[in-house]
Amino acid sequence: MNPPFVGLIDTRAQFQAAVRSAFARIATAGTREIWLCDEDFADWPLNDPQIVEHLSQWASAHRRCTVLTNGYDILQRQHPRWVHWRRERSHVVHCRTLDESHSSPLPCLLLAPGCLTLRLIDRERWRGSLSTDLADAVRERERLDALMQRSVEAFPSSTLGL
Repeated sequence: MNPPFVGLIDTRAQFQAAVRSAFARIATAGTREIWLCDEDFADWPLNDPQIVEHLSQWASAHRRCTVLTNGYDILQRQHPRWVHWRRERSHVVHCRTLDESHSSPLPCLLLAPGCLTLRLIDRERWRGSLSTDLADAVRERERLDALMQRSVEAFPSSTLGL
């Protein structure tokens, strides 16, 4: 077993590279669940064809990707490849948003328990970390669980019309 790794992030480019690297690692490791959390995902490279390919490699019936954000408008406009992938994999992807009573900012976080934790701690200065330390994953999962208790389903994979 390898010792835990913690890599620091201090630029926007490093954050985006870490997101790409994280999805590549997740596809290879085959982790059971993924958590994505951000205010709006505007700075994430989710429209990158390679990320969508990694997610396609990862996705199967027994896997789960939970997305938590304040709104899906920016995600729909800036990341159409991811949105298309999400529609095709609605059995795996569960989208949520916080209810109106929550007012504090959402963390910028990608969590794959047992695999990695990617977090941006300071959005203005692009400070964050990519970690394989289990303690980081447990701490962030508890934080996400608290947020999920105040969330509701959002962004349906299809819109039914009359």
